[in-house]
Amino acid sequence: MNEDDFRRIAMSLPEAEEKSHFDRPDFRLRGKIFASIKNPRLAIINLNPEQQAAAIAAEPDMFSVVAGSWGKLGWTEVFLADASDEPVYAAMLNAWKNLAPKVLIKASGMEG
Repeated sequence: MNEDDFRRIAMSLPEAEEKSHFDRPDFRLRGKIFASIKNPRLAIINLNPEQQAAAIAAEPDMFSVVAGSWGKLGWTEVFLADASDEPVYAAMLNAWKNLAPKVLIKASGMEG
């Protein structure tokens, strides 16, 4: 996976917008960041701690805890060279759902 693949997945989610944070692309739902690209090799997804633990347990070569207090909140690194579409989409969908109002989740058919 590369930055363009990560971007494609993020922008496939309803109402996703690409903005910039510290001169790097980020992806937002209604102004709140759910994912970002840190550099050509590393992206970050905003999961909750339980989702983070599950993602890392399932794909330890692909996902890791962000160092420091942000990681304890669920911010999760994605090693792009080791990443593949399906697990990244699943993690990013969780991050998006964590921010999405229930009515948007239902209207977009993303309940499951």
